[in-house]
Amino acid sequence: MKWTSKRKSTLVMNILKGETRIQEAARRHGLTIAGLKDWKERFLVGDENALHSRPRNGEAMKAEEI
Repeated sequence: MKWTSKRKSTLVMNILKGETRIQEAARRHGLTIAGLKDWKERFLVGDENALHSRPRNGEAMKAEEI
């Protein structure tokens, strides 16, 4: 099964809400803990951007990663 952004977001939200632990999610879905921590961090950065009074667009956020 492909990991779409929607599916990743749902899993990260379950982790953030405490409904599942990272270790449990990694084991259940055959993912790495490091990979899930990366998804979580990227999710939080995007979420923080959404709360700015002037959110940056996707291109501006990608440029900052470089």
